[in-house]
Amino acid sequence: MPTIAALERHLQALRACTRCPRMHKPVVVGRPTPSRILLVGQAPGDKEPKLGRPFAWTAGKTLFKWFHGALGWTEDEVRERVYFAAVCRCFPGKRPEGGDRVPAPEEIAACAAWLDREFELLQPRLVLPVGKLAITRFLGERPLIETIGRSFPITAAGRTADCIPLPHPSGASPWHRIEPGKTLLARALRLVARHEAVRRAELS
Repeated sequence: MPTIAALERHLQALRACTRCPRMHKPVVVGRPTPSRILLVGQAPGDKEPKLGRPFAWTAGKTLFKWFHGALGWTEDEVRERVYFAAVCRCFPGKRPEGGDRVPAPEEIAACAAWLDREFELLQPRLVLPVGKLAITRFLGERPLIETIGRSFPITAAGRTADCIPLPHPSGASPWHRIEPGKTLLARALRLVARHEAVRRAELS
């Protein structure tokens, strides 16, 4: 496992990133948590840069409610036991027609090296992509109904891991609140709860 100091150095370099001029600063990073569990979100919303942490607003409340129900962990325990990453680490800005802008392919590519480095540092055993953009990063485009509630073996940055996708906990999407999404989400969270990396994290 990497030291907290090594992760701090990585996050310090990440905070200084200026690769994508259309992205809004500051870069949003999580805690320097040495963990075999890697959660990968999509991109920060407009509240996360102000509050200084990933999943800091409405979607985060739902996400941590899921974890509390499945694992019994508080938000603080989740942040201490899970390393939070994302496909893109900066707020992309708003679309003229409303809603957050989806990061451009070149922005996703520019940010990919940071995630690759985290795979090298952490060597995760469990990857939790949250939302379609993150799921696509590891599994390609596929319907949520064929993805949520299952575990997939993946290789990323030369590292193999189990991948258990989760839907995005956005209040704008009803998918996780209606069937079959509700049942598939519950199945996915059971898989997470039974995973060896989660059981080990509870003992640490």
